[in-house]
Amino acid sequence: MKDLPESLKEEDCGEQEMKDSNESDGGSVNNNNNNIRRKMVSPGAGEHPLQYNYTFWYSRRTPSRPANTQSYEQNIRQMGTVASVEQFWKFYSHLVRPGDLTGHSDFHLFKEGIKPMWEDEANKNGGKWIIRLRKGLASRFWENIILAMLGEQFMVGEEICGVVVSIRFQEDILSIWNKTANDQVTTSRIRDTLRRVLNLPPNTIMEYKTHNDSLKDNSSFRNTKITL
Repeated sequence: MKDLPESLKEEDCGEQEMKDSNESDGGSVNNNNNNIRRKMVSPGAGEHPLQYNYTFWYSRRTPSRPANTQSYEQNIRQMGTVASVEQFWKFYSHLVRPGDLTGHSDFHLFKEGIKPMWEDEANKNGGKWIIRLRKGLASRFWENIILAMLGEQFMVGEEICGVVVSIRFQEDILSIWNKTANDQVTTSRIRDTLRRVLNLPPNTIMEYKTHNDSLKDNSSFRNTKITL
């Protein structure tokens, strides 16, 4: 985990025996065993289980290098999985806050078994809502959106795949991924819930982009559909 900030300590996560399954192949997570756990994560005695297990990921890349699927897979790191409220807070308390990250860095929190990649089976027909933040807001908004996701506040069944906070040089970007991009009722409900849980001003610009479009233009945040 040489690319991770020092305060991201693998031994502090709820899945203490989990190691990156990619260590033996030079850092690439491009293998079919990445979603196989050596030890199944489950709530401890007396803990409050989450409805789904969730996995934290971290990625960082040099902006000057062209992005592609292979380089992205090489730069993303699986940090740990949590199955209960208590495991989440234990892990989360040892993470650096997004606002303290530097450069071109991302935190991802996704349901266990779903990679934060456009091509993943759970994501390929979906898309994401995007909110651009001025610098200084990322840490608070990140915490609010992940608590809303863990608390099942979006009320869209199994549609939510995960959330991402992306730290960039001039702005930070928050996004939430869902499974079915062409389900307008679901995407609208996610948008409206985002406005509520993040207490967004009425004139906040929100953008949606399908993962299929991202694959076409090899971009996460360009050429989006804007809504007010």
